[in-house]
Amino acid sequence: MTAQTDTQGSVTTVYQVTGMSCGHCEGSVSAEISELAGVTSVKAVAATGEVTVVSEAPLDEAAVRAAVDEAGFELAGRV
Repeated sequence: MTAQTDTQGSVTTVYQVTGMSCGHCEGSVSAEISELAGVTSVKAVAATGEVTVVSEAPLDEAAVRAAVDEAGFELAGRV
């Protein structure tokens, strides 16, 4: 799935992140991605490895990868 534009003018993108195993992992990934400019919402789910990001505009994947790396995990790509 690629990024899709919601009716409010925001963009929702789902990423696959490897290595998350608990709520602390979810919080770490969410906190790092939340710091990216334009991000309005992040929901990480360790059980599936999916991270749903809502932003004002499409995000630079390199920036998302860097944020996930900073949290100690690996961005596998978009779902």
